[in-house]
Amino acid sequence: MICILLVAGHGTVLENQIKNDVTGLYAQLIGVPKALLPGIGGKKILDFWWETVNTRQLFSEVYLVTNADKYKHYERWATANDFPVENIVNDGSTTLLGRLGAVADLELALQSRKLQDDIMVIAGDMLCSDQNFDIAQVLRFFRSKPGELAIYYELEQGEPSSSRGIVEVCPETHRLTSFLEMPPEGVTTSRLASVVFYCIRKATLPYLSDFLTLQPEAQDRTFGRFWEWLINEQKLPVYGMKLPTGFQLIGQVELSDYTKWLGRYSAQQQDSPVKPITCVSYARVGLMGNPSDGFNGKTIAMTISNFWAEVTLTESRTLVLVPHPLNDPTEFGSLQDLYCISRKEGYLGGLRLLQATCKKFFQFCSMKGIALTKQNFTLKYDTNIPRQVGLAGSSAIVSAVLKCLMQFYNITDSVRKRRPLTQHVPKYQPGSKWFVLLFGLGPSQIHQG
Repeated sequence: MICILLVAGHGTVLENQIKNDVTGLYAQLIGVPKALLPGIGGKKILDFWWETVNTRQLFSEVYLVTNADKYKHYERWATANDFPVENIVNDGSTTLLGRLGAVADLELALQSRKLQDDIMVIAGDMLCSDQNFDIAQVLRFFRSKPGELAIYYELEQGEPSSSRGIVEVCPETHRLTSFLEMPPEGVTTSRLASVVFYCIRKATLPYLSDFLTLQPEAQDRTFGRFWEWLINEQKLPVYGMKLPTGFQLIGQVELSDYTKWLGRYSAQQQDSPVKPITCVSYARVGLMGNPSDGFNGKTIAMTISNFWAEVTLTESRTLVLVPHPLNDPTEFGSLQDLYCISRKEGYLGGLRLLQATCKKFFQFCSMKGIALTKQNFTLKYDTNIPRQVGLAGSSAIVSAVLKCLMQFYNITDSVRKRRPLTQHVPKYQPGSKWFVLLFGLGPSQIHQG
């Protein structure tokens, strides 16, 4: 796999506003390309993308496509950041009117360097609101599908769909059923926006030349138009993967856009650490059916609020599963104590349920094209549900873990943004869609898989 970062755009609007700013606050940024503007935490926007793709295990080569006007800026950046200067491709343009277009820039890199491999192409001047997504997970999903891959995200409230390429996605196959480049409001109900972040197979690369022959004008040589043509007209299989983050500073943006999003992300970074997420699931008395039997997880049951399982998730440097001092004993008073406790309560506590739920959660998200961030956490549980009396104690632990994970990774329908809270309402009880899709069988069986 080869990665190509595109930074050949001429950000004339932003550059002119920085140059004409009367406050003098941005005088040091005059002439600086958009991709080299300070981003989150003082890093340049391009620094983030280079750190993300600078992995020999994933990419054999990384190339940068820029223009003649800004070439020297990127040459100096490459020297300072251990990027191979010989991998910078100059498209020769010096003005917006003389630009080649994004698709033509990609084609130039392929032809000039005689590249013949699967390609990941990313706009290196986009600002990504979350720097922790896993690029390896994107590649794994791409290789699991028989087609191309387009990354998309969900538009934020107030963000107009007419400003982005909007995709419609089959929820079962994850194949893009249509691509609409900056559609007028009301044309589609989809709020899923595509950005210049794609994986293209080697066999599909000749379509780039075919598309360029149909589009002689540079303003039509955008990736939005390319995917619109490839998906809607050529009917090639293109699959979508949703990233749990937003993207900004796309295309011609203004100084107010830059300061707005930079201020927002800087504030997020300076916030106090995220408070622990605590979720509770109650004991259950089944009247008919059971998640472990042949009713596909459907059950008629009552919950009992007197007994519950509580799981707490705290963001941490490494991923830690904390044993319960009573249910997962690792320290005993004597060998006789170990013998008596093991004879009475067995060897399996609740720790295996935490580990199995995390494993199944990751597996399910990978299969469904849901990219997770690389954030780690510490997970611990407590329960007062009596064991082995039919009150679904294992189900409650699994359900509470699942709710914590969904909230932490911001993939629930009801929690758009992660927020600290203690949730005592069992929103995702065993028998819910997510619980059944994840595990199929009941929680007492998941440790086996």
